[in-house]
Order: sequence, then C-alpha cells, then structure tokens
Amino acid sequence: QVQLVESGGGLVQAGGSLRLSCAASGRTFSLYTMGWFRQAPGKERSIVAAISRIGDSTYYAPSVKGRFTISRDNVKNMVYLQMNSLKPEDTAVYYCGARRTSVVLSNLREYDYWGQGTQVTVSS
Repeated sequence: QVQLVESGGGLVQAGGSLRLSCAASGRTFSLYTMGWFRQAPGKERSIVAAISRIGDSTYYAPSVKGRFTISRDNVKNMVYLQMNSLKPEDTAVYYCGARRTSVVLSNLREYDYWGQGTQVTVSS
C-alpha cells in the first residue's frame, strides 16, 4: 500500500511555471507507475502525465505535451510535475495517483491510490 501527499500548487500568472511534488510512503515505491491528474470545476478528472516505475517511459496528455514534464526520484520516493508556459485552462486541482504495475497507464480508472490534491490557479 502507498500513501500520497501532493504539494507545490498555488496562484501563478499565465506564462509562468510551477513544480508540483508528490511524496509517497512505503518501501516499494519503485514498483509503482505514477501519474498526475487534474480536475477543473464541473469537469471530470483527467490524466495529465504518467511515468513508469523506473522512469524510462512516460505519457503526456496532448494538451500539456511540450509544456509539462513528469519525473521521479525512487530514492526519495517522490514524483514531480514541472509545469511551464501555464495557461488559464490549466487551472484545476492536481492529483497524484499510483498503481503497482510495470507499464505506463493513461486510464485513471486503473490507478489504485490517490493523494488529496493541490490547487493550481493560473490567472490571465
């Protein structure tokens, strides 16, 4: 089992950058595929990015590709989301998710563990 805690959200102007962090508990973090997801008011939660358990494979939603970068540190049990060139439409609560598997997963329904979320607000 793994527990996830997100941090790093905040208010930023359009064009700015933020780095989200997700801290994971447990000694088997390196066995989990990790993902970042977001949910805007009135919308369904959707995937932003995912990374394989050793970081050799990633997935990005088309809307963030080229602007966001997912990474992980299996020594520190951390996963990160570097967000650049932020747009107002990136405003949402961002969640970290985990699934014990060797493959990169883009379907949020396949993730078993979730953090509580961190708010990102991008002003125009």
